[in-house]
Amino acid sequence: MSDDAESVAAAIARLALGRGVTVAAAESLTGGAVSAALAKAPDAGRWYAGSVTAYLSETKFRVLGVPRGPVVTPECAAAMAAGARELMGADIAIALTGVGGPGDEEGRPPGTVFIATSEADRGDVREFRFDGPPDEVVEQAVDAALGLVLEHLRGR
Repeated sequence: MSDDAESVAAAIARLALGRGVTVAAAESLTGGAVSAALAKAPDAGRWYAGSVTAYLSETKFRVLGVPRGPVVTPECAAAMAAGARELMGADIAIALTGVGGPGDEEGRPPGTVFIATSEADRGDVREFRFDGPPDEVVEQAVDAALGLVLEHLRGR
């Protein structure tokens, strides 16, 4: 985990605790890296509800309630976030799906990542295009996801 990710996760912890908010995650291409960053943050046992790492499409469909179809889409990311939030009873959830590489997937080029947030009264999905080999795409996606959680907590 990068120093930046660690400091952002610590800021998430402070805000979540201060506001009495719980956070959950659903991940695909990042394989649990967002969860690991959040779980390492201070007092995670008091605000971090947990995560689902749904790498297989079938897991997304069965566990998170994602509608059957392509999974590298903004709709999939939104459904993953909503599913995680509801499954874990969290106030805010973050979800990521995309193509780490090295090749295309579902017609999307490597580095295409959709990151969604879900709260009871709103949701948001953003598309990113990251460069580099798969490990660098994952690292950039984790940093972006943590940044979005922090942004949502600051906006509460």
